[in-house]
Amino acid sequence: MKMRVSDYIVYFLKTKGIKDVFGYPGGMVTYLMESIDKDHDVNQYLLYHEQGAAFAACGYSQTSGLPGVVYATSGPGATNLVTGIGNAYFDSIPLICITGQVNTNEAKTVKKIRQQGFQETNIIDIVKPITKYCVYIDKADKIPAELEKIYINAISGRPGPVLIDIPIDIQRSEIEFKPVNTGYDQYELNIDKYNEYYNLIINKIKNAKKPIIIAGNGINIANCKIDFLTFVQKLKIPVLTSMISIDLISSDNLLNFGFIGAYGHRCANMITSVSDLIICVGSRLDKRQTGADLSAFAPSAEIIRMDIDVSELSNNIKDNEIKLHLDISNFLKYFNDQFSDSIVKSAWLDSCRKVNRLLGGIDELSPNGYIHGISKLVPPGAVITTDVGQNQVWVAQSFEVKKNQRILFSGGHGAMGYSLPAAIGAFIGTKKPVYCFVGDGGLQMNIQELQTIINYNMPIKIFVMNNKSLGMIRHFQEMYFDSNFVMTNSKKGYNVPDFTKIAKAYGLDSIKIKTIDDLNKLNDRVGNNKPLLSDILLSGMTYVYPKLVFGKPTHEQEPLLDKKILEKVMKLL
Repeated sequence: MKMRVSDYIVYFLKTKGIKDVFGYPGGMVTYLMESIDKDHDVNQYLLYHEQGAAFAACGYSQTSGLPGVVYATSGPGATNLVTGIGNAYFDSIPLICITGQVNTNEAKTVKKIRQQGFQETNIIDIVKPITKYCVYIDKADKIPAELEKIYINAISGRPGPVLIDIPIDIQRSEIEFKPVNTGYDQYELNIDKYNEYYNLIINKIKNAKKPIIIAGNGINIANCKIDFLTFVQKLKIPVLTSMISIDLISSDNLLNFGFIGAYGHRCANMITSVSDLIICVGSRLDKRQTGADLSAFAPSAEIIRMDIDVSELSNNIKDNEIKLHLDISNFLKYFNDQFSDSIVKSAWLDSCRKVNRLLGGIDELSPNGYIHGISKLVPPGAVITTDVGQNQVWVAQSFEVKKNQRILFSGGHGAMGYSLPAAIGAFIGTKKPVYCFVGDGGLQMNIQELQTIINYNMPIKIFVMNNKSLGMIRHFQEMYFDSNFVMTNSKKGYNVPDFTKIAKAYGLDSIKIKTIDDLNKLNDRVGNNKPLLSDILLSGMTYVYPKLVFGKPTHEQEPLLDKKILEKVMKLL
């Protein structure tokens, strides 16, 4: 049986359970678009910029358990995907990118010219450093094997983005239908080692006085949150997270002591500073978490690091590290099945809880207070998206995480403009209302996707933390450039529109929030099944505290603790 290549691509996606695709029209993907449209089992969603489409595919992947799929035409369409591909690469998101390309007889091939076909661009060499696998298809009969290969690469081991570049004449070619499974896999993990690792961890915890767990987003990536929660309940030692994995454990869990790092919770950083054993599960412990001076990070602690990516384990944090190369999901299941011991560290836990009470509390009139207030309206099981900048940190610091909530960040890449399209993808992936936090700067980067929300009537609630400035950079300029706010506030070139008027132009319900008491106006609107934009008007001089100053250890965040409080903390710990 013969089949058009573009039809085969759609068939292939269906066999993998993928029935949602994101993209933007272009000449070199018209056959693919037509094939998707003819197949009533697969939905394609139009976003209004290829970057938005890529971010939406990321949000879909992060919430659905399936690889996100995005298509774009050649040239500018393909290059517009690059930021989304980078986001997927650094945050280990399985993302399948399909780019159209000019006809094979128009390609410049080995000619020493810049371009032969209109909108011809060598996207393969551009994305090679930020994909797990990318391939240009020069012959139609390569399609079945290459599709299988890109799929396996996207989901196996440490997941990530892949790209397949398909000339339009190949898309319309016919091939013999032959289902192919290459059996390709990148990782071979030694399950026989698990018992050895299990005994090692148990013995280390028994001999430690101040053990902690640092949990990273690798747990979400491996889709083993339930097994992780079982793991921590069995061990009953303090749990700290990275910023982008705060959703691993609910705020009211008595083992949760916050997230570590430059903008982390003081309690978490103080506990880490005195710990003598760190069990690091799925976190790479980057400089934002440890501080620039690695010798000042948990100076008395031995570190056990678990990661599926052996390359991450090669990046030393301390000389006394114990590195376990393993699949976290499989190992946690094994550990939980084996564990029948009792490890009691009640005195240590009690001390940590006293410190948490001493250092906790939120200024309800601050931006953190707005976040905390809104979080009380967001139900368990919901998806929350954040952008990049001060809004992201306020959410991490003050959002009250409830059971089964998922909070999405652009972590490693830190891409402004991520939150709104990611919320669209998350809605498609879950079919549940999504709560989108974004700054005024990030919103304007992909504001066109408000049209997508209206087109598909998506119940996405958007909260614009609007300080009419690029707050994170403005604060940086205040600290290091004598308050010369170049291009970050209205006096020096940066401005914002009236977002409620823009929302109205798109046909979107909106509301202005001017005081903390105005949050009461959200009670009915947040709970309904309609889209909403809330413009939360803040002072232009907003800050993120506590904040680490470069060169200082993470437990010495600014503003510095009062000496008497610091003495109490250190006495307790």
